[in-house]
Amino acid sequence: MLQCVADMNLSTSYGKVDVPRQLVIKKDASSIPDAVTKAGLTLPLVAKPLVADGSAKSHELSLAYDQYSLRKLEPPLVLQEFINHGGVLFKVYIVGEAIKVVRRFSLPDVCKRELANNAGVCRFPRVSCAAASADDADLDPVIAELPPRPLLEKLGKELRRRLGLRLFNLDIIREHGTGDQFYVIDINYFPGYGKVPEYEHIFTDFLLGLAQSKYKKRPYQ
Repeated sequence: MLQCVADMNLSTSYGKVDVPRQLVIKKDASSIPDAVTKAGLTLPLVAKPLVADGSAKSHELSLAYDQYSLRKLEPPLVLQEFINHGGVLFKVYIVGEAIKVVRRFSLPDVCKRELANNAGVCRFPRVSCAAASADDADLDPVIAELPPRPLLEKLGKELRRRLGLRLFNLDIIREHGTGDQFYVIDINYFPGYGKVPEYEHIFTDFLLGLAQSKYKKRPYQ
């Protein structure tokens, strides 16, 4: 699904949207360092399980700082280049044509000195959870500013067409220091909407719209 975002090459006056460079590893952890070198990925790397069964393990993230630590990862997984983003991500919920955005705390930025001094794998059980809401936090306005609505509308409309989905959410980050460079780091189809403010009204309107659209298409009796 992320490849659809990359293929869009979305760039408007409101900003650019891309995906981090990534690599899928299905087995054999010992081959990861060579695969990363061949793909030209830059450390540190975020490791995400390919398993998406709702278990605690499927939400676990790891941050690998050096080549040696890559062998400690457990395939199957996806490796993504880590992009500094001010420790905040935006969860963009799509319900039909409706869009709702909430802030969540994310992995902290990694400076060059940290990268030089740290080694190994740092594991994070679950980053984007309800307890990690950043909507009411005292954040730098540059970091807290939501992605521009017109940009999200264009992105959502195109993904609905390409993916054939009406219910999904995007995890989006803004590259720290850029202001208008955004990356989609994850897409989830039919996600949980319980954390979305006023989701009941949004979801009800969506279902009513579907029913009304279907009714209008019925042939006259």
